[in-house]
Amino acid sequence: MGQRTRHPVFARFYANLAGPALERAGVTEHRRRLLSGLSGEVIEVGAGNGLNFPHYPPDVARVTAVEPEPRLRALAEHQARAAPVPVRTYDARAEHLPFPDASFDAAVLCLTLCSVAAPRAALAELHRVLRPGGQLRFFEHVQADSPAMRRVQRVLDATLWPRLMGGCHTGRDTQQALTASGFTLTSVDRFPFPATRVPSPAATHILGTALRPDLEGPR
Repeated sequence: MGQRTRHPVFARFYANLAGPALERAGVTEHRRRLLSGLSGEVIEVGAGNGLNFPHYPPDVARVTAVEPEPRLRALAEHQARAAPVPVRTYDARAEHLPFPDASFDAAVLCLTLCSVAAPRAALAELHRVLRPGGQLRFFEHVQADSPAMRRVQRVLDATLWPRLMGGCHTGRDTQQALTASGFTLTSVDRFPFPATRVPSPAATHILGTALRPDLEGPR
């Protein structure tokens, strides 16, 4: 198991305020898009308090849910009891997944890579545990489109923002990190969320699919 990660204040904030606010803003639609069509053995890294669990389709054989924050993981375990597919939670970190190579048909990242200490290491681990040809589904807030907002993101990420927000970084270039980690992007939808008139450093999101290439090619 990975090193225990504790963010008790942020965990309470996310579970009691931020999470419900996202639901009211319409994040459920994006959760459904993210998970639609999945099947087989799936790993979700950074499962939080388990709000994706109700939306897994019935063709999923099992969800292996990784969450290092104790309070959020306890909430995820509660959510798992009512999930439409089998879910087992694990105390582990994205950078050190305690699973054999090529264990999973698909992987899910949902609002996770912003707060991972070493996102490239996490993506390397996901590449390792996915079977060749396996899918990585992602929904993340990322680096902004405008130079002015990117400057705001750099300032925030260099100050106390990550400490206050459970390690969250507002300006990561996740799309580039995915390709640099050996994944092939097959679809990317880029959009603001929530849709408001007030600019936000965490508004730019991407939702899409990447593949771990089958280097051996067709058989």
